[in-house]
Amino acid sequence: MTALPNRETLIAGLKEMILAECDLDRDADSIPDDMALIADGLELDSLDALQISLAVKERYGVRIEGGPDARRAFASTAALADFIIDARTAAA
Repeated sequence: MTALPNRETLIAGLKEMILAECDLDRDADSIPDDMALIADGLELDSLDALQISLAVKERYGVRIEGGPDARRAFASTAALADFIIDARTAAA
């Protein structure tokens, strides 16, 4: 498994990944780190969440299970970064 970048770089990379995976036409810098990803905020849906989950598994080796884990991970881009960092730290 490759090393993770620092948190700020990870957040920036996640924003770019989310925009690409969900086919959104907006600038990554326009997304606040604490903006909700699902429903309010970016207004992503469950299919978008699945796309993001698959991309996170492929790129970072972290699986996002349903339920409370998914709700916590998809709270915001910052929350997703923290979820990935926590999961990778626990696996080390």
